[in-house]
Amino acid sequence: MLHPHTELRFIDPEMGVGVFATKLIPKGTIVWALDDLDQVLDPAYVDSLDDLRKKLVLKYSYRNRRGRYILCWDCGKFINHSFHANCMGTAYEFEIAVRDIPVGEELTDDYGTLNLDEPFHCRAEAGTDRVLAMPDDLLHYSDEWDRMVLEALACYRSVEQPLAYLVRPEFQDAIRSAVDQHVLLDSIRATYFDRG
Repeated sequence: MLHPHTELRFIDPEMGVGVFATKLIPKGTIVWALDDLDQVLDPAYVDSLDDLRKKLVLKYSYRNRRGRYILCWDCGKFINHSFHANCMGTAYEFEIAVRDIPVGEELTDDYGTLNLDEPFHCRAEAGTDRVLAMPDDLLHYSDEWDRMVLEALACYRSVEQPLAYLVRPEFQDAIRSAVDQHVLLDSIRATYFDRG
C-alpha cells in the first residue's frame, strides 16, 4: 500500500504518470508496504498469460527474492525511477523515505532494487553517468542503499507512520535493532533474485 499523502499526476507523454506528495513526507516515513491486496504471481503463471496482460504485468511489477512477480494493487506501481531516488526498498518488504519529500515532489525509486529481468533505459540525470538500471545492481550498490536506509530508520520513531501497521511481525525485531542500535541486520542485497 502506498502512503496516503500521495496522488497520481501526469508528467509528460514519454514518462506518462508519476506519484507525487500531497503533504510533506519526512525522512524515515514508510512510503510503501507490501500488503495482502498486492498480487504475488508465480513466473509460470505470468508466462501463461496472453501477450497483452503479460506485457502489463511485466511493466508494472517487480520480482521478489524468490523470483515471484509483485503487482501492486494501488498507485505504487506508478512510482518512477531515479538514480537519486527519495525512496528506498528494504529487506523488510517496505520502502522508506530516505530524505524529506516536500509537497509536490515526485516519489522515486532506484529500479536497480527491483530485480529487473533486463536492463532498464533511464532518462539522463545530473550528477550521474548511469543511464541503465541493471538486473544485478543489488549486488553492486547494496552497501550505499543500506547506508541510506539505516540513516532513514534513525528518524523512524520521530515521524508519523500511517503504514506501520502493515509491516509484518517477523520484521519488527530487525527494525527495532536498526532504530535503537543503529544496526541494519538485513541488507537489501538479501532481496536479490539469483537466477543461477
